[in-house]
Amino acid sequence: MARNSFKYSFSLLHIDYVKLNHNWNFNHVISPYYRLYYIDAGKGEVSDSFGRITLEPGYLYLIPSFTICNLHCDDFLSQYFIQFFEESAEGISLFSLNRNVIKLPANDMDVYLIKRMLDINPGRGINRSDNPKVYEKEAYYKEYKSLNERMKLHQAFENQGILFQLISRFLSDSNFKHKKHQKMPSKILDSMSYIQMHLNQNLTVAGLAKRVNQNQDYFSKQFFTHTGQRPLNYIHHKRIERAQNLIVTTDKTFLEIAIDTGFSNLPHFSKIFKQIVSLTPGEYRREHVLLR
Repeated sequence: MARNSFKYSFSLLHIDYVKLNHNWNFNHVISPYYRLYYIDAGKGEVSDSFGRITLEPGYLYLIPSFTICNLHCDDFLSQYFIQFFEESAEGISLFSLNRNVIKLPANDMDVYLIKRMLDINPGRGINRSDNPKVYEKEAYYKEYKSLNERMKLHQAFENQGILFQLISRFLSDSNFKHKKHQKMPSKILDSMSYIQMHLNQNLTVAGLAKRVNQNQDYFSKQFFTHTGQRPLNYIHHKRIERAQNLIVTTDKTFLEIAIDTGFSNLPHFSKIFKQIVSLTPGEYRREHVLLR
């Protein structure tokens, strides 16, 4: 196994078993954490930019962080769900190039692990509402951090192990068939890592190309070939992802967030934010943060 696989860690937000109905109907859901579902009865639907996927018994579903999707149930759906945050030493998500919903058949071990995790984490459900706009609040993020800090060491290790095993099921090449299979060049990986770790600094395509001793045009073409995005577009998306996380997890002003994510002024930050999220920073905060 590649050594760099263990540059990642995960922390539990919520876990529960719930029975849903037609009220579970939410559009344009985008969260700074992962969602993992196991369906044991009923039927629902989740859609993303790649299309619609049926939620049906016997299957696992993974929705990576910052994946925009719609959730829907016509009649009845019962599911086990786990919501968790990802941390990466290099700031690059395991699914940075795969922001789409992934579906695969569940096996007996998957079901056992999910139920085991639920057993050792009682009281970690949402217990407020099925609506993401209600439960995705700063106060609740602080609550989960407090619970995890008080968690016993053996429990934290077991949670981490279970999440590693469950996530590993989604990392096979067959789950990424819509992506290019060519190996990512080391200079592109290095540039992606550098971008993530220096989002608050002045990043330019010329500067990135110079770092890896490449011609700017060649570097830009290679970056696009292997990531599907131009370097500047990639920088903007990563800055806005970071901004979304700061908006829902901190009390910082928009100007502070703009500076923390490398924007030179608030109007530019607001413009790029609206282009990518389809909401202004203020609208996003009103939808996701508990008003004091």
